[in-house]
Amino acid sequence: MRRVGGQTWEFENKPRIIGTSSVVGPEEGEGPLAEDFDYIYDNLQIGEKTWEKAERRLFEQAAQIAIANANISKNELQYFVGGDLMNQIISSSFSARQLGVPYLGLFGACSTSMESLALASLIVDSGGGDYVLAGTSSHNCTVEKQFRFPTEYGAQKPPTAQNTVTGSGCAIISKTGSGPVVRRATIGRVMDLGIKDPYNMGAAMAPAAADTLISHFRDTGLEPGYYDLIVTGDLASVGLPIAKQLLQKEGIPMEQTEFNDCGLMIYDINTQKYVFAGGSGCGCSATVTYGHLIKRIKKGELNKVLVVATGALLSPLSYQQGETIPCIAHAVAIEREEE
Repeated sequence: MRRVGGQTWEFENKPRIIGTSSVVGPEEGEGPLAEDFDYIYDNLQIGEKTWEKAERRLFEQAAQIAIANANISKNELQYFVGGDLMNQIISSSFSARQLGVPYLGLFGACSTSMESLALASLIVDSGGGDYVLAGTSSHNCTVEKQFRFPTEYGAQKPPTAQNTVTGSGCAIISKTGSGPVVRRATIGRVMDLGIKDPYNMGAAMAPAAADTLISHFRDTGLEPGYYDLIVTGDLASVGLPIAKQLLQKEGIPMEQTEFNDCGLMIYDINTQKYVFAGGSGCGCSATVTYGHLIKRIKKGELNKVLVVATGALLSPLSYQQGETIPCIAHAVAIEREEE
């Protein structure tokens, strides 16, 4: 690995994504990407007595499927790098207990999908591990209960609200084998423009996404047109236009490429009215990337993709104390390489 500019790593040993998985809930199964998910549950309970146990089951199943798809055994894993939105990241930590491999727990909120992928790739590229699992998860009912109101409460939401994705996405990273290559990663800075409303996460996270993209292009010398597709994590219908405006103001020519958002891709906001502005949660960019995007790269429909996962770093306590919402975004470039 070599550092490029102030915030970007370039991986010279070409760590590969040799196996992925995406396990989702019923709302995601009703969306336009349903065919790209490995498993779709038809209910939110997922056979468990609590929402938290249901999310953990999602995560454990996604990890098992990723291992199987990579054609390795659990005993061959050196490390598990992951996190989630729950207090003390219990979904990933309890899943790590089940996996029984050395574990690095992360909290980057919804940016954790690309944070974990970047760090797993760094471990593999540096020779620290042969097989590393990166993953994250979220569940609509666990997140709503922790950060807003329990689903059963029936609280009304404004149009700026987003629907937390019920899903888990995992990937196995290796120095050898077949699969898309992780070429570079840009580590984001914490940005805070003073927004306090937890029902307006898209607007809160948009500056972080724009800042990381600006840093990525500055560090690498690339332009947006280098990539076939650039996707943000979960800015949805409110945050994506704001990010576009911020990038336009800085002279970044995003019109060179397709610029989309995982929170808008996973649902059809015109027909799935209950999702409001679009998707959010750790599982949003994870399931879209490890389900939909990786499949398109393998098919040759996409050759170079930049995923910019965004995260709002608030807690229930900070919100109750009137704090503003600090946000972050991490970008990872995934490229198809001819066999």
